Amino acid sequence: MGVPVESISQLGLGFFGLTSNTAAIARANLFTQIHEIVFHGKGGYDWNTIYNMPRWLRQFTFNKINEFYQKEAEAHENASKGSSNTNTLIDPSGQINRENWKGMPQKITPGAKTKPQTKYK
Repeated sequence: MGVPVESISQLGLGFFGLTSNTAAIARANLFTQIHEIVFHGKGGYDWNTIYNMPRWLRQFTFNKINEFYQKEAEAHENASKGSSNTNTLIDPSGQINRENWKGMPQKITPGAKTKPQTKYK
């Protein structure tokens, strides 16, 4: 029987890098990040450019796109909270809201005076 070799590293590894357990996760994260940048970049980036981009720049780009979409979602949520049904002609029970109906502009019907005159030569 062999004597187990203890690692010199305090982390338990003889080297610093990916292990067989973490390599698949890191690869999936990389490809997910590339996909998100290409997809949400709306045509501004292609896969090869992002794949060959330095890691720090890819992280920066990903974070900026993520920040943009979070702000957009927050603004959309705030706008939808601010709207109310007070300006609808039909109330939630299905009845006509008479107050809003009175405020509607009257329909304009074309008459003899509003008919455009067209001349052909």
